[in-house]
Amino acid sequence: MTKTQDKPASEKISASVDPAEVAHFSAMAATWWDPNGPFKPLHKLNPTRIGYARDSLCRYFDRDPKEALPLKGLRLLDIGCGGGLLSEPLARLGATMIGADAAEKNIRTAQAHADEMGLTIDYRHITAEELAAAGEKFDAILNMEVIEHVADIPSFLNACHSLLKEEGCMVVSTLNRTAKSWAMAIAGAEYIMRWLPHGTHDWHKFLKPSELTRSLSNSGFETIDLKGMVYHLLSGAWSLDDKDFSVNYLVLAQKMPPTGKTDHG
Repeated sequence: MTKTQDKPASEKISASVDPAEVAHFSAMAATWWDPNGPFKPLHKLNPTRIGYARDSLCRYFDRDPKEALPLKGLRLLDIGCGGGLLSEPLARLGATMIGADAAEKNIRTAQAHADEMGLTIDYRHITAEELAAAGEKFDAILNMEVIEHVADIPSFLNACHSLLKEEGCMVVSTLNRTAKSWAMAIAGAEYIMRWLPHGTHDWHKFLKPSELTRSLSNSGFETIDLKGMVYHLLSGAWSLDDKDFSVNYLVLAQKMPPTGKTDHG
């Protein structure tokens, strides 16, 4: 194994950070905003992710999603923010956005793009554990397409729990571990369509919904919503689905207060 001290200074090391994953995404950092580049699948998925995050947060915090700035006043953390594909749209919805990533190149790309767009987003080269240790608190966390890349899921989710204000919530998006997800996310996206570089995903690290909800529960969360995301081959678009969790899915989880009761959800 490579020793921690041998890692470049630009890589953040903590229990949940996998240095190989950081290096992989660092190598593609300059291409985050290219809709036909390595992150093409995320660009296609993004409208569905944004819509779910907006509607879930508005429902949870009793906001009107039709307002111009429905998320105004909410402090949100986009953990594993990459190039800012989620942070920017949510900032436009009024949220105070903090984007965090373990790869310094991702942060530089995200900050440069936000500056070009005239958006104020607080991007930081930092890990979830470091943010928690600093005592940071957020109304909600966006944990999107991240958990399947972390090295230590309990450490990561415990840090996320610490980062939330009492009765805060977290939106999680990830991939199910099924034959269909292997066929679509790895065989299809990486080898046949070549949308993603080989090795972007490790199928063995995908989480079944039962595994994710159990891990969330062990870290003090309650799952209050679960939705599948379905890809439509003819249109190239994604949509939410109440029953099909076979490839991509989304979870809304709330931080449980000491009493075990909440007024939300």
